[in-house]
Amino acid sequence: MKILLLGKNGQVGWELQRSLAPLGDLVALDRHGDGGWIGDLADPDGLAATVRAVAPDLIVNAAAHTAVDKAESEPDLAFTINALAPGALARAAATCGALLVHYSTDYVFDGRGTAPWAEGAPTGPLSVYGRTKLEGETLIRDSGCRHLIFRTSWVYAARGGNFARTMLRLAVERDALSVVDDQHGAPTGAELLADVTAHAARMTFARPELAGTYHLAAAGETTWHGYARHVVEFARARGVPIRVAPDAIRPVPTSAFPTPAQRPANSRLDTRKLRDAFGLVLPDWQQGVERMLTEILPNSN
Repeated sequence: MKILLLGKNGQVGWELQRSLAPLGDLVALDRHGDGGWIGDLADPDGLAATVRAVAPDLIVNAAAHTAVDKAESEPDLAFTINALAPGALARAAATCGALLVHYSTDYVFDGRGTAPWAEGAPTGPLSVYGRTKLEGETLIRDSGCRHLIFRTSWVYAARGGNFARTMLRLAVERDALSVVDDQHGAPTGAELLADVTAHAARMTFARPELAGTYHLAAAGETTWHGYARHVVEFARARGVPIRVAPDAIRPVPTSAFPTPAQRPANSRLDTRKLRDAFGLVLPDWQQGVERMLTEILPNSN
C-alpha cells in the first residue's frame, strides 16, 4: 500500500508517521513539500498534482488552518486551507481510487444543550473556522471519493505547546489562576487519533461500507477548569513545585476571556457509531492526559 500523509509535523501528523508506517510505503509531507511534491494546503491545485504523481492508495490529511481566532481576520485563507484544499484532495482521490482520511471538529456545531452530538445532528458553526471546516466536509462528500471524516475535539500532544503546558507554567509562577468552566468536552490525544486512524483505515480497505463520518474523542467529559485542576494536581503529586493552591484555581465564564471567535459551550461528541463500527473501546480522557504529563514532566517516572 502507498500512503500520502499531509501535515507530517503537526501534533496529529507527527503521531501518524508512527501509526501509518506499518501499513505500507509512507510519503509524508509538510507545507514545504519534498522532491517537487507539494504539501501546502494553500495550493489546492498543487496538492491535486501531487496526488496524481504519488498515486497513493490512502491519503491522510492532518493539515488545517487551526488558528481559530486568526481565521476571523483571514477568512479567505482559512477557506482555501480548510475547504478548497480538502475538496481538491477528495476529487483527486476519487480519480485515482484512493481512500481519503480527513479530520474535522466539534466546531461544526453551535454548542447548544448538554447532549453529546451525534454524527447526524444539525450543524451550526459559530466561527469562520467552524464554517470552513464544515464546508471542507461537504466538498469531500460531494466528490464521491471513499473517505473517513473524523470529527474530534480539544486535541493535545506531548510534542509542542498545549493547554496543559500553559497551565503548568502558570501554576508554578502564580498564586491564583482563572480558567473557563462553562465549555464542556473531552481532551483527546494526538496519539489516540493516530492509532484509531490506522486501525479504521485498514478495516475500511477490507470493508468499504465502513467509509463515512465518525466522531472520535476520548471518553468522559470535563471543562477547561476541570482539565486544568487535573493537570496541576497530577504534577503536584509528582513533586513539581506548584505555587498555586488547589482552591486558587478559580472557575470563570467564557465571557471573562473575550476572543474574536466564539467557542461552542457544548463540545461533547457521541462516539457510539465509531466504537460499534470498528470494535473499539476509547479510553477516558484522564488516561491520555496523564500519559502525556508523564512524558513531559521532569520529575515523573
